[in-house]
Amino acid sequence: MRVPLSWLREYVDLPAGETGRDVAAKLVDAGLEVETVEQLGGGLKGPLVVGQVLTIEELEGFRKPIRFCTVDVGSANGTGEPQEIVCGARNFSVGDKVVVVLPGAVLPGDFAIASRKTYGKTSHGMICSGEELGMGDDGTHGIIVLPPEYEVGTDAIELLQLVDEVLDIDITPDRGYCMSMRGVAREAATAYGLPLRDPALLDVPAPNSYGYAVQIADPQGCDRFTARTVTGLDPEARSPIWLTRRLQKAGMRPISLAVDITNYVMLELGQPLHAYDRSRLEGAIGVRRAEQGETFTTLDGVKRTLDAEDLVITDAGGPIGLAGVMGGANTEIADSVTDPETGRVTGTTDVVVEAAHFDPVSISRTARRLKLSSEASKRFERGVDPQAAAAAAQRTVDLLVLLAGGTAEAGVTELAAPGGPRTVAMSADHPDRVAGMDYGRETVVRRLQEIGCDVYGQDELVVTVPSWRPDLAEPNDLAEEVIRLEGYGNLPSTLPQVPSGRGLTARQQLHRRVGRALAGAGYVEALSYPFIGEQVFDQLQLPAHDAARQVVKLVNPISDEEPALRTTLLPGLLGALRRNDSRGSHDLALFETGSVFRAGAEPGVAVRLPVDRRPTEEEIATLNEALPAQPRYAAVVLAGAREQSGWWGKGRPADWADAVQAARSLAVEAGAELVVRQGRYGPWHPGRCAELVVTLDGVETVIGHAGELHPRVVKALGLPARTSAMELDLDRLAAAGGEPVQAPRISTFPVATQDVALIVDASVPASDVEAALRKGAGELLESLRLFDVFTGEQVGEGKKSLAYALRFRAADRTLTAEESTAARDAAVTLAGERTGAVLRGA
Repeated sequence: MRVPLSWLREYVDLPAGETGRDVAAKLVDAGLEVETVEQLGGGLKGPLVVGQVLTIEELEGFRKPIRFCTVDVGSANGTGEPQEIVCGARNFSVGDKVVVVLPGAVLPGDFAIASRKTYGKTSHGMICSGEELGMGDDGTHGIIVLPPEYEVGTDAIELLQLVDEVLDIDITPDRGYCMSMRGVAREAATAYGLPLRDPALLDVPAPNSYGYAVQIADPQGCDRFTARTVTGLDPEARSPIWLTRRLQKAGMRPISLAVDITNYVMLELGQPLHAYDRSRLEGAIGVRRAEQGETFTTLDGVKRTLDAEDLVITDAGGPIGLAGVMGGANTEIADSVTDPETGRVTGTTDVVVEAAHFDPVSISRTARRLKLSSEASKRFERGVDPQAAAAAAQRTVDLLVLLAGGTAEAGVTELAAPGGPRTVAMSADHPDRVAGMDYGRETVVRRLQEIGCDVYGQDELVVTVPSWRPDLAEPNDLAEEVIRLEGYGNLPSTLPQVPSGRGLTARQQLHRRVGRALAGAGYVEALSYPFIGEQVFDQLQLPAHDAARQVVKLVNPISDEEPALRTTLLPGLLGALRRNDSRGSHDLALFETGSVFRAGAEPGVAVRLPVDRRPTEEEIATLNEALPAQPRYAAVVLAGAREQSGWWGKGRPADWADAVQAARSLAVEAGAELVVRQGRYGPWHPGRCAELVVTLDGVETVIGHAGELHPRVVKALGLPARTSAMELDLDRLAAAGGEPVQAPRISTFPVATQDVALIVDASVPASDVEAALRKGAGELLESLRLFDVFTGEQVGEGKKSLAYALRFRAADRTLTAEESTAARDAAVTLAGERTGAVLRGA
C-alpha cells in the first residue's frame, strides 16, 4: 500500500515538522512494515510553469515527426516573449495548455535543462510529459495537456503536486484494513495520540424500495450489497489533477473519471467498488454462483471459463462481473467519442454504483484459480469492512455529482444478511500474562478503545470488535493489539537459564565432526530444500521397487512440481552443483548432511494437538507414530579439478576415489569400521561404484554407495562429465561405531615394514585381499596400505598385481626379522586360501 504523506495529513493533523521517515518510524513501532519512504520531486528545481501553445511548425526531412513550437509562458522567462521549443510529441494542438520547463531548471534524475540547437532550430526548454516529471504512467505516454482554466505562468510544481513523500507499506494478511488511507490514518492517529477524521463518517440516506433492483441468491457469498444510481454525467468530464495525482502516487493509472472515482474511493475507504453503464444493463442485478463451464469476458478482454464455486454478478443477459475480482466487458463504462461531422460527444451518462461485501475465501479461491489478482481481490481476501459499503457508495455518488455534473437518484438499494457485532470475552489481565509485564486494566481498555473496540466489564471484559477488524477473534488477538500499541520494544527480555551439564548429544557431536572433516577436506556445505518431484527417480535410474521411491507427499506443497519429501540428498546437491557449474564455477566439491523421510508400510494419520494446553504424553506419542522415519544422511558431489594445476604440478581431476575417500573420512569420525567393495546401484556407473558396508548386530549392512555417476544420469540431470558422488546413512554409521574411539598407545619400539605384491584374478576386489591379509597377519600388524595396482603382460591376461605395505610393531619389544617375515607369510598364505592370490615372481 503506497501512502502519500500529503493525503494522510487530510485525516490526521500530523506535526508540521514530521517527515516521511518520522511517520514511518511511528508506524513501524505500531507494527506496520514500512519498506521504503520515497521522496517524490527530489532534486526537482524550477522554473516549471503552465504554458499555452501559440504556433506549431512541422519540420520536414527527419526520420521522425518533429515540431517547432512557440509557447506563451507569461513572465516566467523574464521577457514575456513566446518561448521557442522543439518537441517530438503529437498529442497536443495550438491553444492547448501544457507544462513547460525552462532553461536553468533541473528535472528528476539530475537532468539539467539548457538551451540547445537541435534539428536545425534552437530549443529553449522542453514541453514535458508525465514520465519526464516522475509522475508515473498516465496512459497516454505523451505530453501533459492541462485543462484550459489554468493561468499561463502558473507554477506547475505546486499545481501538479510534484513534491511529496510516499510510504510504501507491506500489508500482512491480518491487517487488511490498512489497505486504505482510512486504515493507515487510524494507525497514525493512534501512534501519535491524535484524533482521526474518519472519511467514512458520511450522511447516508436510508435504503428504500425504489432503488435499482438487486437479487441475492447466495447470501453466504454476498452478505451485503449496496446499489446507487447517478444520471446525467458529462461524457467530456475529465478527472481533476488532484485526483489523478493521488492515484498516481498510490501506484494506480488514471483511466476515466468514473473509473478513477471508484478507484479513489477504494484507496480512501478500503471498499472496492464497481460502476456499470446503466444503459447496458438488462433488468435486475443478481448475485449467484456460476454454472460449471459458464464463460464470461472480463474487463481485460480475456474470455474465462468459470467454476461452480465462483461468485458472479449477473443481469438478465448473464454474468456482468466476477464478484470481488473484476468487472465484465459487456457493461464497461464507455469512453467519450466525438463525432467528427457533428462534433457531438457521446459516452456513458448513467451509471449504477455497486458496493458489496463478499466472502473472502470464495474471492481468494477464484482469484488464484483464474490467476487474476486485482486490487479488489487483494482487499476482499484480507477482509473488508462490511459496514463501509454504504459510505463508500455515498462517497462515490458525491464525487460523480461534483466532478461529472451528474444527478443522484433518490433510490437507494441496500441488502444485508442479518447479523450482529462480534464480541470477545477476555480477562482484564490477559495481556499482562501474555506479555509478562503489568499493563493494568486502564491501559488495556484505553488501547482497545483506540482501535475501535467497545469495552465493558471490570475483571472480565466483554469486547465488541469493530467491523473493520475481522482478524480479532479471540483473547490472544486482543492481547496482541495491546502489546503492539504499548511497544514491542518495551517487553522485558529474559534469557532462559540453561541447565548445567547438558551439552551436545553424541549424535549432534558426530554431525559437527562430520561437517568439520568434510570442510577441512575442501568440501563446501550446500543446504537444499527437503522437497523433490518423483520424476527425479527416473533420472537417477532407480529400480521400480526401490525403497527410495516410497515417498511421503505433502497435502499442501509449496510447489506442485515438488510435492514429496526427499528420500535422498542427491537431487538437491546435484541441482546445486549444476547451477554453480552453469554460472562458471566448474571445480566443485559440495556436501550436505540432513534428514531424509522414509514412508512406513502404512501411512499414519497425525492427530491435531491442542493449543490451549500442553499435549499429553499419549498425544505426543500418537503424533510421533504417525510421522515418517527421518534418518540423517550425509552426501558429497564432485566435479572438475580436485587439485589445481600450477607451478607446483599438473593437478588432477576429481574422480570416484575421492568420493570413496569422503566415506572413509566419515567412518573415521564415527569410529566405525567401513568396508568398501565393488557394488552396483541406480545412479552410479556399474564399473565405478563402491558399496559401503558396516557390521550391525553381527550382520553386514549396506549403508550407502560412492563412485562415479552413470553417464545417462549425468546427461539427464545436465551435470558435468565424470561427476562423482557419495551418500550414506549417517545414523547407521554412528551405530556401527559403538564406543568412543580410544587414542592409540604409542610404542617406543621401531616398526618393521614388509612389502608384498600379490597376483589375483582381475575380478577379485582389493578389499577381499586386504581383509585376508589383515586377518592372517595377526596382532603384530599395525597398518596395511595398498600402494600400487598393476596390469599388463608381465602378470598375465585377466590378472592384476596388488602391492601392499605391511607395518608390524610390538608393544613390548623390537621385532626380529624372523617374526615380521613369519607374520607376512601367514598373511600371504591366508590371502592365497581365500582369494587365490600368489606372490608375484614366485
